[in-house]
Amino acid sequence: MIGKKKWIIPDGFLQPKSTGDQISHEAVCVLNLEDTDAEIKLTFYFEDREPMTDFVSTCGAKRTHHIRLDKLTDKQGQEVPRGIPYAIEVDSNVPVVVQHSRLDTSQEALALFTTMAYSG
Repeated sequence: MIGKKKWIIPDGFLQPKSTGDQISHEAVCVLNLEDTDAEIKLTFYFEDREPMTDFVSTCGAKRTHHIRLDKLTDKQGQEVPRGIPYAIEVDSNVPVVVQHSRLDTSQEALALFTTMAYSG
């Protein structure tokens, strides 16, 4: 078995500003090596407000899926807020591997970073 069912991304921030053709965004990158689709649930935690739940996505069996957080909505149609720091809990029904990436185009010299999520 490769992967885990629970992952944590402690540093999230959707930059509210974009320049040029690229839109500032983050993605939760999922790799599913199992023979079963992965049902992904995301919970967002904040410093000064209650968590946001009910964000879901699917990563097909033996597939990758890049969950763009600037395009994600929960079951009530709420979006992930821009300009507010958050952390993300990623839960899956099957073991997956999770990586986090951020594209910041708020300045002309854009920045891209990626890091592995934490799984205990």
